[in-house]
Amino acid sequence: MGRMGAEDPSRAFPTEPPPLIEPLAAAELAAPAETLAEPSQPRQPGRFLSWLWPKLAAVALGLGIWQVVVWSGWKPDYVLPGPLPVFQRLAQDLGQADFYTGVAVTMRRALTGYAIAVVIGSAVGLLVARVPIVRKAVGHAILGLQSMPSIAWFPLAILLFQLSEGAILFVVILGAAPAVTVGLLSGVDHVQPLLVRVGRVMGARGLGLYRYVILPAALPGFVSGLKQGWAFAWRSLMAGEIIGVVSHVPSLGQQLQVARDFADAEQLLALMIVIFVIGVVVDLAFGFADRSIRRRWGLLA
Repeated sequence: MGRMGAEDPSRAFPTEPPPLIEPLAAAELAAPAETLAEPSQPRQPGRFLSWLWPKLAAVALGLGIWQVVVWSGWKPDYVLPGPLPVFQRLAQDLGQADFYTGVAVTMRRALTGYAIAVVIGSAVGLLVARVPIVRKAVGHAILGLQSMPSIAWFPLAILLFQLSEGAILFVVILGAAPAVTVGLLSGVDHVQPLLVRVGRVMGARGLGLYRYVILPAALPGFVSGLKQGWAFAWRSLMAGEIIGVVSHVPSLGQQLQVARDFADAEQLLALMIVIFVIGVVVDLAFGFADRSIRRRWGLLA
């Protein structure tokens, strides 16, 4: 007992504990950081090719089916020409000024009518979403307007505006605005209630709640409504230009009608390809915007 009490306390309780591990070298410290780093993203050319080749395959399949139908002799060549003469005619049209004038006129009408439809559809959508009694009154009517064929509005448009630019814009607006309204309402309806409650707890009320919480959360659904609204506007415009021909304006629809009158199947199909390509390009633009917003909102991996 005496010897234990006489031992130096510094031996039993050392003032500096021995190191548990040896210091790591800089290279050893760098290795775990590399293993914990995020996996490198695939190269952009590879991603672009993986996105592009299915579309090219679909185009090739469609052209092949078209050529097989022509070879079958179902219709004579002057009624249903093959892809090669149609694309040759398209190349000739691309070298003419009237072709670009028609594209410019059609795109001006489309953008003007679509912009007006977006403003009207968004205002109506906000009003219906904001005031419950208005939603009960006109909610089903908006769905009914969306389901109506655009061509059904054209007799009324001619009665109101005669064969003029106003008649075509009238049909385009009535075709696109209900789709924009329905898209905005769908986005608002699918906002998570938790976000709304959190916004109210943080002091958002009235229009501030819509501006800072509900509308940003509803943006993905609203973009889908804008995309659908463009599809309705484009179809309505083509129907309006074909039926309500304005003689002094060489639009794509008027050129289609002239090609039909003269039984020029090659030009008719070439113009249909141009209309199809414009619709696909705009749809791809909306698709990229929709994916970007959904990725930013955390709705995509």
